[in-house]
Amino acid sequence: MADLSLLQEDLPEDADAFGVDDYSSESDVIIIPSALDFVSQDEMLTPLGRLDKYAASENVFNRQMVARSLLDTLREVCDDERDCIAVLERINRLADDSEPTVRAELMEQVPHIALFCQENRPSIPYAFSKYLLPIVVRYLADQNNQVRKTSQAALLALLEQELIERFDVETRVCPVLIELTAPDSNDDVKTEAVAIMCKMAPMVGKDITERLILPRFCEMCCDCRMFHVRKVCAANFGDICSVVGQQATEEMLLPRFFQLCSDNVWGVRKACAECFMAVSCATCQEIRRTKLSALFINLISDPSRWVRQAAFQSLGPFISTFANPSSSGQYFKEENKSSEDVSVEDKNRIRNQDVLEDVQIRPEDVPSDLRVTNSSINLENLLEGPAAETSRKPPGEISVPADSSLLCTLSSELHQEAASNENDRKPGHYKSTFRPEAGTSSQDSALLDQELYNSFHFWRTPLPEIDLDTELEQDSGKSPSPEAAPEVPVSCSPNITMATRRELEEMIENLEPHIDDPDVKAQVEVLSAALRASCLDAHEETGSVEKRSDLQDEPGINELPNCKLTQDDSVPLICDAVEGVDSTPHYAHDDSDMSTSSGFSPEEERRAKVQDVVPQALLDQYLSMTDPSRAQTVDTEIAKHCAYSLPGVALTLGRQNWHCLRETYETLASDMQWKVRRTLAFSIHELAVILGDQLTAADLVPIFNGFLKDLDEVRIGVLKHLHDFLKLLHIDKRREYLYQLQEFLVTDNSRNWRFRAELAEQLTLLLELYSPRDVYDYLRPIALSLCADKVSSVRWISYKLVSEMVKKLHMATPPTFGVDLINELVENFGRCPKWSGRQAFVFVCQTVIEDDCLPMEQFAVHLMPHLLTLANDRVPNVRVLLAKTLRQTLLEKEYFLASASCYQEAVEQTIMALQMDHDSDVKYFASTHPATTKVSQDATSTASSTY
Repeated sequence: MADLSLLQEDLPEDADAFGVDDYSSESDVIIIPSALDFVSQDEMLTPLGRLDKYAASENVFNRQMVARSLLDTLREVCDDERDCIAVLERINRLADDSEPTVRAELMEQVPHIALFCQENRPSIPYAFSKYLLPIVVRYLADQNNQVRKTSQAALLALLEQELIERFDVETRVCPVLIELTAPDSNDDVKTEAVAIMCKMAPMVGKDITERLILPRFCEMCCDCRMFHVRKVCAANFGDICSVVGQQATEEMLLPRFFQLCSDNVWGVRKACAECFMAVSCATCQEIRRTKLSALFINLISDPSRWVRQAAFQSLGPFISTFANPSSSGQYFKEENKSSEDVSVEDKNRIRNQDVLEDVQIRPEDVPSDLRVTNSSINLENLLEGPAAETSRKPPGEISVPADSSLLCTLSSELHQEAASNENDRKPGHYKSTFRPEAGTSSQDSALLDQELYNSFHFWRTPLPEIDLDTELEQDSGKSPSPEAAPEVPVSCSPNITMATRRELEEMIENLEPHIDDPDVKAQVEVLSAALRASCLDAHEETGSVEKRSDLQDEPGINELPNCKLTQDDSVPLICDAVEGVDSTPHYAHDDSDMSTSSGFSPEEERRAKVQDVVPQALLDQYLSMTDPSRAQTVDTEIAKHCAYSLPGVALTLGRQNWHCLRETYETLASDMQWKVRRTLAFSIHELAVILGDQLTAADLVPIFNGFLKDLDEVRIGVLKHLHDFLKLLHIDKRREYLYQLQEFLVTDNSRNWRFRAELAEQLTLLLELYSPRDVYDYLRPIALSLCADKVSSVRWISYKLVSEMVKKLHMATPPTFGVDLINELVENFGRCPKWSGRQAFVFVCQTVIEDDCLPMEQFAVHLMPHLLTLANDRVPNVRVLLAKTLRQTLLEKEYFLASASCYQEAVEQTIMALQMDHDSDVKYFASTHPATTKVSQDATSTASSTY
C-alpha cells in the first residue's frame, strides 16, 4: 500500500490550510499537524481498512489511486482467501463510481488483476468469472467513450492471454456484443461492437465465430443506415474469412463482399481493396480467377482516387495469391541439368504434389514432331524416321514439351537440325496430314501421365475445336505414301468459333457505356482487336489452306526450310472461365524469343507479355504501375509499391514468364526516386533465387552493378545481401566483384559507420565463396583497413573477420597465405606505434583463441611471443586487455594447462609480472578470474575511450 500513503486526507471544511485552529492562547504556540501523523495513522490500518477509507473518499484523485493500488492490495492479502474475496467485492463497488476517470483507471487494472487471480486459482477460485468479467462486459456499453475504449482493450487483452473460459465467451461475452449490434443500438456503440467482434474472431476460433459472430457480421455488412458499420466490416473482412475458412467464405461472405466493393461510399470500397488479398487467400483458385479478378479490376477503375490508390497497393499481393507449386516454380531445374541430377528428396516432394516437374525436355531432346491434338483431330508436323514413329500419341491427348518456351513454336534448334538433315533426305520426305492416330507404343503410355500432369495443362486455355477442311482431307488422302508426299507445315492457329465471337461482341457492348474510363477503353480496344483478328482468320483460313494445297503440286516448291509454327499465326483465345464485364482475353503465347523483342512490332510486344498463370488483365494493370501518368492520377509512390511486390509477382508467374516482367523491372531500376531503387536493391537477392543463375546473369547482374554505384541509401540494400546474391552467380562472374569490394569503404557521408560495419559482416560470409588466393589478395586489405577504423563497433566486427580469415588461410594448402597474414598482423598491429593498434592485436589474438581459428601449437609459435611482449606496454589499457586475455581465454585451453607444455612457464611469468603491475586494474584482471570471456564485453569495458 505504498501508493495509499501518498493519498490526501479529507480535512474538515472549517480548517484552514495551516492548521491554525490548534492555536493555544495560553502558551502562544501554534501546533501544525505533520503529514507523518497521517502516515502513522494509515500504517495502523489493515490493507482492507485503508482500501475502505480511501475508496469512500470524496476526492476523485484518492479513488483513482485506490484503483491503481488494487493489485498491490491483493498481493498483500493473497494468503487469506476471505480477504481476497473482500477486495474483489470492493472492486465491484468501485466499478459503480460516478466518475468516468475512476472507472477507466479501474478497467486498465483488470487484466493485471485477472492474471494474478489466474496464478492464484487455489486461493481465489472462479474470481475472474464471478467478479471481474461482469464489469468488463458492462463497460462495453458505458456512456463514456474513454471507459468503453479501455474496456474493449481489456477484453482483447484477456482473450489474447486466454484468461476467459470458452463457456464464458459463448454465454456472457458474445450475447452482449450481439445485443450491442442490434438495429436499435447506439450508433457509436454498434460500430465499436462490430470492431470488437471482428478482432476477437481469430482469438475465439472458427467454431464460435461461425456459430455466433458470422450471422450478425453478415447482417452488419448490409447495414443501410450506418456506413461506418459497413466500413468496419470491410476493413476486417479478411480476418473473418481467414477464421471461418473456405466454405463459409464462398457461401456466406463473398456475396456480402461483392456488395461492399460496390458500396456508394468510397471509404468502404477502399477498405475492401486493402483487405483483398486476405479474402482471396480464403477462396478456391477457380473463384479467385473467375470472380475476384474481375471484381478487383472494378476497384482499380474506381472513380475515387483513394480507392484506386489502395487497389494498386494491393494488386501485387493479390496476384501473389495465384501462386501454385506447378506454375510458380517452387521446384526449379536448370535447362542444362538432366532429371538424374535431381535429389531424391526433391523427387519425393514433387511426387507428393502430383506435379512431375522433373520431366524437362531440352531443345536437343525434343522429338522431331510438334502436334496439337483435339478430341478427334491430330495436327502432325513430323520428320520421317523411327524416332517420329515411336513418339505418336493416341487421339484425344495433347502432346507438348514440358518447357513453356516450346509451347507454341518449334525451337530454333529443331529448324537447324532439320536443315542439317536435308542433305540426307529426298525432297519429298515432309508431309502434312490431318488424320486420327491409329495406336500408341509402350513408350508413349509411360509418358502419358507425365504429360497430363504438368503446369501447362493445368493453366492452359482450352483449345477450340478445329473444323476440318474437306479439300485438305482429300489432298491428304491422295498421298500414296509418306515418302511420296512433300510437306508444307500448316499453321497451328485454330478458328475461333461463332459462339466465341458473339461473346466478344457482347463484352464490347457491355463495356461501351463506360468508355470514358481509360481502363475500360483499353479493355475495349483489346477485345476489338481480338474480334477483328478472329474475323480475318475466319475468312483467310480456307483460302490459305487451299493455297497451301496448290503449292504442294508445284514442282519447284518441295522444301520450305524456314516454315515453322509461329506465334504470329495464332489467334487470341478467350478463357471461358472468366466472367463479368471486366473479363479479359487470354492468349496462347510463346516466350522462346523474348530476348530479341527489340525488333517486335507493338502488337507483338504486347503479346509477348501475355501469360496464363494469372488473369491477363491483372498483370496488365500491374505492368502499368510504372507509367508516369499513374503517379499523377493515382499515387506519387505507386512505383515504390510496384517494386515492393515485384518478387512476389515474379514467384507467382515463375521464371518461364519472366519476360513479362523484365521491362518493368528495368524501368523501376532506373526510376528517378531513390526509394524505388532502394526497394529493389533490398530484394534483388530474392529475385535471383526465383529466376535462377542463367536469368540472373543475363538480366539482374547489370542492374546489380548499377546499384553498386548508386546512393548510399541504395547501396546499403545491395550490401546487406551481398553474400546471398553473389553465391548464386557462377564462379567466374563472382570473381569480377572482387575488384569492386574496395569501393564499399567509400561512402557519401564519412560518419556512416554502420555501412562499414555491414561490410565487415558480409566479408565474413564471403570468405566461403572465394579461394585462399582471392581472400588474401582482395579481402585481406579491406579487413585490415576495417580493423583500424575510427569507430569501435566497426573494429569489433572486423576482429571476427580477421580471425575467420586466419582460419581459412591456415587450412589452405599450403598455409603460406595464413603465415603471411599473421606476420602482417604482427607488423601492422602488434608493433604499431599507436596504442589502439596494439590493443587491436590483443583483440584479434583473443578472438583467434576463443574461436579455435588456429591450433594452439601454431598460435604458440606465431602469435604468442608477440602477445607476451605487450606485458611491458606503456599504456595501461593494452596491459589490462592482455591480462584479461591470458587469464580468461588462454589459460582455459588444455594445451596451456598441461605441465609438459614448454610455453606454460612463459605465460605464468607474464601473469606474475602483470599481477605486480603498478596499475590497479591490471592487477585485478591478472589476479582474479571474472566470468566474462567474450570479446565484445571486453571491448565494452576496456576500450570505452577508443571511439
